[in-house]
Amino acid sequence: MPLQKVDKIWMDGQLVAWDDAKVHILTHTMHYGSGVFEGIRAYATAQGPAVFRLTDHINRLFNSAKVYLIDIPYTPDELVDAVKETVRVNGLDSCYIRPLVYLGYGEMGLNPLPCPVNVSIAVWPWGSYLGDEGVKHGVRLKISTWQRHDPNAVPVAAKGVGMYVNSSMAKVEALKAGYDEAILLSPQGYVSECTGENLFIVKHGRLLTPPVSAGALEGITQHSVMTIARDLGYEVAECNLLRTDLYLAEEAFLTGTAAEVVPIRSVDDRVIGEPGPLTKAIQQTYFATVRGEVDQYKDWLDYVAG
Repeated sequence: MPLQKVDKIWMDGQLVAWDDAKVHILTHTMHYGSGVFEGIRAYATAQGPAVFRLTDHINRLFNSAKVYLIDIPYTPDELVDAVKETVRVNGLDSCYIRPLVYLGYGEMGLNPLPCPVNVSIAVWPWGSYLGDEGVKHGVRLKISTWQRHDPNAVPVAAKGVGMYVNSSMAKVEALKAGYDEAILLSPQGYVSECTGENLFIVKHGRLLTPPVSAGALEGITQHSVMTIARDLGYEVAECNLLRTDLYLAEEAFLTGTAAEVVPIRSVDDRVIGEPGPLTKAIQQTYFATVRGEVDQYKDWLDYVAG
C-alpha cells in the first residue's frame, strides 16, 4: 500500500519536512538491523483524533529497547507528547503512527554500543492493512514454510527492526502462492503468529490464542480483544495450538494495530467460512471502542488535543 505524504516527521525533537527526513547511508541500523519500533493508530472520534493505547505502545517500545540494550534518550512521557504533536501538526483525523528507535551514523561493525541512538515518529493516512473486503468477509491464510524465530536466537518479546525479515519472507511466500497472509509455527511446531498479527480461534465456544512461549509477540490489540471478549461473557485462554486446531476452528480471526480485527476465512484451503457471531461481536465492539463510543474503554484513548 503506497505511502501518502504528509507535512512533518518528528526526528530527535525537531519537526522536519517529510522530504527532508533522511539518514546517512552508513546509519548502523540500515546495515545490521539493530533497532526497535512500534505501530500505533489514531482514530477520528467525536472529541477529535485520539490515539489508541498510546502509553501502552510507548511502554512496549521502551521494553523492546531494554531487551536490545538500547538507551532511548527521551522519557516515555516525552515520546507520548511527541506522538500527539506529530499527529496534531499534520492535521490528521486518523492515521497510522510509526515510532522508530535506530542506531545512527558514526560507528560501523557488529558492536552497536558506541552508536548514537536516534528517534523518529512518522504518521500517515493508512486504511485497513488487509483490505476492506478482508475485514468484512475474511482472508485466506497458509502455514508458512518459514518458522518463527527461536527465542534463544533472537528475542521474540521485542519488536525489533531486523527480526521482521522473517515476517517478510513468510509474507512474500504467501502472496506469491495466492494467499492473503501467512502463519508461522514455532520451532516446536506450535502456532505462533502471523507475519504482523496475533491469531485467535474459537474452539468449543472458547476463544483461544497462542501464548508468548510459542514465540508470539505480546500484542496490544490482542490484549484489548481478550479484555473485550471476557467482558462480553466469553471464556478466553492462552494455550498452545496445532495447525489442525486452525483447520477445525469454529471461527478464527487475527488482530494487530495495522490489521485491526480481521476474520480468517480459510487456512491451507481448509474452509472456516464467513465471520461467525463471536468474531462479529468482537469486531463491532473493537471498532466502536477506537472511535470513542464505548465508555467502558475510554481510558484506552489519548486525545490529541488533550
